[in-house]
Amino acid sequence: MSEPVAPVRKERLDKWLFYARALKSRTLAQKIIETGAIRVNGEKTERSDLKVGAGDVLTMVLHGRILVWRIIDPGERRGPASEAQGLYQDLSPPPLPREQLSPYDAAIAQRPEGAGRPTKKERREIDRLHGDDE
Repeated sequence: MSEPVAPVRKERLDKWLFYARALKSRTLAQKIIETGAIRVNGEKTERSDLKVGAGDVLTMVLHGRILVWRIIDPGERRGPASEAQGLYQDLSPPPLPREQLSPYDAAIAQRPEGAGRPTKKERREIDRLHGDDE
């Protein structure tokens, strides 16, 4: 007689992301999932009630990074960060160093001197140049 096989426990995707501390709330997790930003085993999903378990691979873009996580344990609660890190194995590629970012990204991050809204002192100087002195 064969031994009974324990059923593989699975958890809802939104709950698992919350338990693993990938996102701050289940509501936020549901919104991210509904946008299609998360793939489960290479397939895009928009269902937050999709059941995931050990061995599933999640690919997602969060916080400006591509994250690839293999689920180790479905989890039972949202515990401390050390417990949450035990729920997955991080397979993510390393982030690009700053010098390898495209010039477009660097241009957005920096603003030339004098650009943007003028200060009160600069507005007064501009008004004097235009002759709007009263």
